[in-house]
Amino acid sequence: MILATSLFFINFMNFQQEKKIVLDYYQALEKADPLSLTNVLSEFCSSDLVWRGFDPFNLIRGCEAVSKSFWQPLLYSLSHCQRRLDIFLAGHNTIAGNEDKWVISMGHLMGLFDNPWLGIPPTQKVIMLRYCEFNNVRNGKIVETAMFFDIPHFMIQAGLVPFKSQTGAHLVQPGPITHSGLMFDPQDPLETKKTKEAIEYMINDIRTWKTSCDEPLIDELRRSWNEDMIWWGPAGIGATYTIERYAKQHSGPFRSGFKNRKFNGHLCRVAEGHFGGFFGWPNLTLTPAGGFMGMPASDTPGDMRVIDMYRREGEKLTENWVFIDLLHFWKMQGIDILNDSLV
Repeated sequence: MILATSLFFINFMNFQQEKKIVLDYYQALEKADPLSLTNVLSEFCSSDLVWRGFDPFNLIRGCEAVSKSFWQPLLYSLSHCQRRLDIFLAGHNTIAGNEDKWVISMGHLMGLFDNPWLGIPPTQKVIMLRYCEFNNVRNGKIVETAMFFDIPHFMIQAGLVPFKSQTGAHLVQPGPITHSGLMFDPQDPLETKKTKEAIEYMINDIRTWKTSCDEPLIDELRRSWNEDMIWWGPAGIGATYTIERYAKQHSGPFRSGFKNRKFNGHLCRVAEGHFGGFFGWPNLTLTPAGGFMGMPASDTPGDMRVIDMYRREGEKLTENWVFIDLLHFWKMQGIDILNDSLV
């Protein structure tokens, strides 16, 4: 009985088949020409695929629509495109009622920017599209995808200036300092459990923030984060290093820059080994109080679609890669960052 239970647990925690499907899918995408992309998606994805991407793509349904709307234009624009992985993991969604197996990758799509994309003029030079992708794999097919990508980061590389103010540093962002993010093999379930607990603790702690709280922000952050934490934020906000600078360069300005904050929950949370993350659609609804990213105040609530990826070290979190659909958020405020930058 003990042996049978152990074998069930090992099988339950084994995501190798799902990982292989996604890796084979990536390889097929990289080898495909734009005209064969629909066939690639049809081979690896369900016919009723649900695909969530950042503005201006948003929610797309079906393999053919995803191929024609996103993949064909992108790969026409980026010659010799290759996927450069920094994190790769899989696990069960911990959101109750949706415990499917999900495979997550994060990194950059790199190519030669030879043709316009979204109206952005080509540079004929190397360019990187920073991305993170969650794939729900069920019965041998990808049935749902959340692919979040940093378009303003892409725009800056192409010489455009989408935002006038940024509190952190603009960088082409590296992967984990440990170079241990590519988890092609099964991971220690005890380490996975620790990572899940660290992420859950941080989520539940920040949900309690109150602008009237007397506790110093740095003390609150120290409960969840190591002192030398680094926050790899999206273009327009930027990267910041150490708890003290994170509080000064992002967390503090973010909290003071919004009012009427509402947490909407997540669609998926996954962890494996020392890494984990989540996404929502949207995660947050907030109203600009003015000043954040140099933007004016507003009475209009806006939605933030966010992916967060984490690395745990010891008992606390220590690296955080963040993707926020800022084009969508500011468009809800009547500000069209993409098109205004092209004028």
